[in-house]
Amino acid sequence: MRNIVRAYIEKQQLLSGDKPVLVGLSGGADSVALLALLVQLDYPCMALHCNFHLRGDESVRDEQFAEDMACSLQVPFHKIDFDTVAYAAEHHLSIEMAARELRYSWFEEMRQRLGAQAIAVAHHRDDSVETVLMNLVRGTGIRGLGGIRPKNGHVVRPLLTVSRSEILDWLEEQQLPYVTDSTNLSDAYTRNFIRLRVLPLLEELNPSVKSAIARTADHLAETETIYLHEVEKARKELMKEGNRIPIARLLRYPSPATILYELLKPYGFSRQVADDVFRSLERESGKMFYSLGFCLLKDREYLLLEPKDQGETMEYTFTAEDIMEDIWHGPIELSFFKSVITTDFSIRKDKHIAYFDYDKLSFPLTLRKWKEGDWFIPFGMKGRKKLSDYFSDHKFSRMDKERTWLLCSGENIIWIVGERSDNRFCLDKTTKSVLIVNFFSTKMTE
Repeated sequence: MRNIVRAYIEKQQLLSGDKPVLVGLSGGADSVALLALLVQLDYPCMALHCNFHLRGDESVRDEQFAEDMACSLQVPFHKIDFDTVAYAAEHHLSIEMAARELRYSWFEEMRQRLGAQAIAVAHHRDDSVETVLMNLVRGTGIRGLGGIRPKNGHVVRPLLTVSRSEILDWLEEQQLPYVTDSTNLSDAYTRNFIRLRVLPLLEELNPSVKSAIARTADHLAETETIYLHEVEKARKELMKEGNRIPIARLLRYPSPATILYELLKPYGFSRQVADDVFRSLERESGKMFYSLGFCLLKDREYLLLEPKDQGETMEYTFTAEDIMEDIWHGPIELSFFKSVITTDFSIRKDKHIAYFDYDKLSFPLTLRKWKEGDWFIPFGMKGRKKLSDYFSDHKFSRMDKERTWLLCSGENIIWIVGERSDNRFCLDKTTKSVLIVNFFSTKMTE
């Protein structure tokens, strides 16, 4: 296996022989094999271990094992402790995503501090197969079906050319110990579910299914290279005038909707918004579309891109005539729907949906960011509360505050969008008509 990995490193140009290589060492079979192989191939290695403190005594065991393994291989060892649960809660992330962010952020910090050439992680061929299946189930474009890449910036994956079974056989041959993460035996996580339940069923249809999927992923990765080459050619032609995209020339391309999405994606426009832009091309001029940092105007012959003025107040108004079921695609996505109270009218308990007494509202409504001195009366309460105090009580980070939008009636805040409505505008026994506002999502890059 050593020769296979050596050849793969050379083919993919993952490493050179001079600067140190940082190796993520969890203590599991894959990371132990990676570190031992790179040491045997004479790369100057340093081991990095993250203790996420998610598995009690098992986390402590893994840390000690990783340190002992690094010592036995005569490799410098660095470790760090993370309060992963607190980080996930603060940043509204899943535990898996929080651990990923913490791990790679620290790896990059150590790479810069230690002057290392790369960060080597232990993803293998089976991991890539699982990733392909996960992306397929979620719904993905060609990028998601190419599997895990051998190199992403300074992160390299020398083991992508070998399978998990080959790694285990090599460790047994080398008489190298490793520890087992008990969560890998649970199918509670999507990846583990695919590994433990989906792939065994597929192997009943084709015992070589992992190799077949890996080959398909390689073909699609090569196809993606061609695809991106064509996208770049289109970008150079269609955007040579800077912020103007000529509509007639765009429509001459095969699959112009996809080309448009690729052109707009670097500016923060989601696939859904790009599709909305494409549908507007045959309609009247003047329609505006928004990403977090840019606005796009559909003019007669061009799509015009402009960066948002960072100093602008970013206020948007909605008249009574704007009340419709169609989704409004601004910096956030909202829909407005007017309804009457009937005997079967019901309220869904969902913080992304707000219900207001229509007759208590003053139009136009305004959507804006918060400012110092803002206050409202939280639903279910009688006294006013400063938004700054509400943010503090609910542990909003600075980024959370900046992302927050307010829906207002006149000078009054009626809804902290996606959070809490104002008690003064709630439904009561006298309510005849209801304004229902749905909050769908914030515009971010995909």
